[in-house]
This record gives sequence, C-alpha cells and structure tokens, in this order.
Amino acid sequence: ISREYIATFERTNKFHLAAQGANVNVPRLLDQGRIAAGVIIPPEFSRHLKRRGRDAQVQVLVDGTDANTANIVRAYANATTNSFAENLRSPGSSTTNAITQNERSSNAARSVTLQTRLWYNPGLETLQYIGPGALAITVTLFPSLLAGLATAKETEQNTITQIYASSLTGTEYLLGKAAAFWLVGMAEVLLTHVESWIFFGLWFAGDPTPVIAGSALYIACVVLWGIFLGTNAKTQSAVIQAVSFTAFLLSLQFSGYVYPISNIPVYIRWISGIVPARYYILLTRDAYTRGVGWISVWSSVLALAAIASFFFFLAWRKLQKMQVETTE
Repeated sequence: ISREYIATFERTNKFHLAAQGANVNVPRLLDQGRIAAGVIIPPEFSRHLKRRGRDAQVQVLVDGTDANTANIVRAYANATTNSFAENLRSPGSSTTNAITQNERSSNAARSVTLQTRLWYNPGLETLQYIGPGALAITVTLFPSLLAGLATAKETEQNTITQIYASSLTGTEYLLGKAAAFWLVGMAEVLLTHVESWIFFGLWFAGDPTPVIAGSALYIACVVLWGIFLGTNAKTQSAVIQAVSFTAFLLSLQFSGYVYPISNIPVYIRWISGIVPARYYILLTRDAYTRGVGWISVWSSVLALAAIASFFFFLAWRKLQKMQVETTE
C-alpha cells in the first residue's frame, strides 16, 4: 500500500522521485537542497489501513525557503493524499486491490492523515526569501560601475599609456585597480547587511562564514567584470550602458531572483551558469533563511571563485592586447 501511495504522487507528474527507501535521510537531502519536499511513511502505514477504525499518518517535510513554492508543494501533497484516500474507498481500484476482501469491507471509515512541516521558514514569510536575494542585486551595480568608469576614463584620456610605459606588469596593474574597488564593494556589502538587520530584521540563521567568503568572491567578480568592460569601451557612457545591461539586467533576470531558473527557456538557461549573482543569491538565502552552512553551498563558493578567475583572465588578456597595440 505504501508503494501505491508513492506511485500516486508520481502519477500526478508534479513530483519527481529523487530517492526512496528506509535508509534515505530526508532532512539531510533538504539541507543539501537536493529536494523540495520529502514524504516520510511510517512502518505501520499499511497495517493501520488494514485495521478497523485506524487512520494512517504520513509526514511531509517541505522546504519553506520559497514561500510560493512551499505553498504549491503543500497544496499538491494534500490533493494527492486526498485522492489516495478516495481510492481506498473505491472498490476495484489499484489501492484496494492490495487489501483483502475482509479488510476492504471495513475500509470506508479509514483515511490518511497528512502532517506537513515547513522547514527553514515555518511562517512562510516572503521577506525571508526576497530579502536575501535583494541584497545580492543591490551590491551588483555600484562596484562594477565604478571600476568600469575608472578604467574607461584612463583609456578615454589616454593616460593608460603612462601605465604601459612604466615598469608595472598587467597583473600588478589589474590587481591594484581591482583592490581599490573591491574594498569599496565590501564596504557596501557590510552596510547593506547592517541595514537589512536594522530595518527588516534579517539576520544570519546559521554559520555566516560561507556568505562572508562568497561576498569577497562576488565583489571580485563584479569589479573584474567592470574593469573588463572598461577596457573594451571607448567612452564612459558606453561603460554605463554595458554595465547596466550585463551586470545589472542579466543578474536580475538570470539569477533566480525574480523567478526560478527552471522557468527560463532551455535555449538561454545556460546564461545563468556564468552569472555570479545566481550563486551569491544561493549563499545569502542559505545564510539568512536555511542556515545549513558549507554542506549546502560549498559548490556555490567554488563557482564564484571560478568565475572570478575567468573574469580576471579576460581583463588581463585585454590589457595585454591593448599594451601590444599601443606599443606597435
């Protein structure tokens, strides 16, 4: 009967079976973000359904990080359980076939009681989901714009040739340029997090070290991207447009902040893979809502480190190319 109950969920085409069995640790899978909900069926589930006057109880653990998704999952779980309970009372159904004739005659009074528990955000407060995402979007534009404008200004005024004539290497120039705006960006991150605590009551739900490390890498990403755009733009106005589109607009649309990444059309979904905000939002939401820590978000920190390295290479390569062109 328990297998038929699980099959009822699968037949709805709303649930995908990620794992099953007595050894499956549902809370751990929720902590790792691998599932949105888990159904825990007690060992006595079938036995209770076969006894007169006994109701079977089932527990559903739902990831409440996203209030909208949690409400949808809970509603579908309730509807699926009600459908299963109705099948228990319908002679000839696949569910009642698992019950003997003598047991079936007393089955009409039985039902399945669903107990839903919301994890991480029991009150389903939208602020707990939207707020951490807004933090990531807020600190995206300013550092990248400042870095891009400063780099483009040197190119526009042709003062960059003095750098090429000096003993500075491209790596030293890039690190020095990025460090200044990285400090500005980290100051903005600190100010934003403090303001979110004072005005909205958002504070860390668990270990803050992942989001601290992620913040340092995320600011490095946006600063290096701004420098790269500044080296490619001939005017400061062009940098403003480029940063607004690539750093801000893409972060807003492809990070999972406005809508889930799974809702993005498949042929452009790959863009989200190189958008740093996608991974930083996962870090902030874990820090403020889930509180799981490194076990859940270590891959996001590695992704930010990889993107920062890639952006550094792009900016360094462009500076090397500009230096060769100027020398010639």
